[in-house]
Amino acid sequence: MWDFKEISDLVLEYKLALSVTLAMLILIVRRWVIKGIRRRAKRKAQDKRPVVNAIKNITNLSLVFFLLAIWSAELQHLALSIAAFVVGIVLATREYIQCFTGFLYVTSTRVFRVGDWVEVGDVCGEVVESDWLSLTLQEVYLPTYDYTGKTLNIPNNQLFTKPVRNLNFLKRYATHTFTITRNQTVNVFQFIERLHERAKKHCLHFRDVAIRYNSMIEHRLDVTIPGPDPTIRVTTSELGDTEVTITIFCPTEEAIEIEQKITSDFMAYWYATKSKAALPEPADDEVHRVNGAS
Repeated sequence: MWDFKEISDLVLEYKLALSVTLAMLILIVRRWVIKGIRRRAKRKAQDKRPVVNAIKNITNLSLVFFLLAIWSAELQHLALSIAAFVVGIVLATREYIQCFTGFLYVTSTRVFRVGDWVEVGDVCGEVVESDWLSLTLQEVYLPTYDYTGKTLNIPNNQLFTKPVRNLNFLKRYATHTFTITRNQTVNVFQFIERLHERAKKHCLHFRDVAIRYNSMIEHRLDVTIPGPDPTIRVTTSELGDTEVTITIFCPTEEAIEIEQKITSDFMAYWYATKSKAALPEPADDEVHRVNGAS
């Protein structure tokens, strides 16, 4: 039977082979586990990306820990031999240290998780993966709430220097604001009440869900947000044109569609008022869709 000293000597003698074998074993097991999790998530229609991301980070940390344990003596000698260059090494690896610190900060504070919508500086996207060095986002164009198809890799050190906003609530419901600008040949207050009723009708089919979601956001964030009923505000621009700003609290995927319907109603009322004709009764949502298709 081998004693502990013999095993230690054997490990020291075959460090390189042991390191390669251990790395391959950990990576193979990780790939097998992740593949099983993704297969089960696809079968149950569940989002397991946070679990997959956590497994990747844990296995990477374990691999580094074991490699450091195996090569600790060599690393110690190396550290002693380059003690005079420690300052230079720190300066050279400053960006990596900041990235790793940023990863620890995000992980400890739970600013976001995989699958959340976040805004870092002036870019916005859905978190796809977060590792020690960078944050990977699928870019989202906020004015239309659509994916652009671009993948963004943001170094973690920017999480310290730029504001990070969690926009996860926008994935389901958004406070969508848009402005319609026309000249002052028409007094929009003649039909603003009717336009408001039309806006409320377009939002009627999800009003109950919007009320609950609005209350949940206000309770969680401890703030008051507009909604769920539409609001309309009339102002003038610097050039003297009339600006009608409409705010709706609606499902994110329906925001642009509802904006187009309200804009269609506004234009119908505006031209009817300008020609001094009777205000039209805009078609129902079904007729809107038929007209749009034609």
